[in-house]
Amino acid sequence: MSDAWFALHRETIIVIFVMAVITYGFRAGGYWLMGRVTLSSRVEAGLAYLPGAVITALVVPAALEAGVEGILGLVAVAITMRVKSNLLLAMVAGVATVWLLRNLT
Repeated sequence: MSDAWFALHRETIIVIFVMAVITYGFRAGGYWLMGRVTLSSRVEAGLAYLPGAVITALVVPAALEAGVEGILGLVAVAITMRVKSNLLLAMVAGVATVWLLRNLT
């Protein structure tokens, strides 16, 4: 092993470690700060809807980009969740729908 490789490798490890410490600091700081802030009922209501909004923002564009198969897969997920309320089953239904439409048409 050459010294140049080890120096580069050592710098990479240091950078990754520093980024991890900074990331942890932001996360822990956020929890610490929110533990000391009183939220209004309006803010709490907004935060309650945030996970659904994030999932929608990630899933819908991908489904639209996938075309008809993706949209029908999303419909299959929605119907399965409405009927069974089982996330795993809904994901399987969506993936199976897309796979079937892509491979059997």
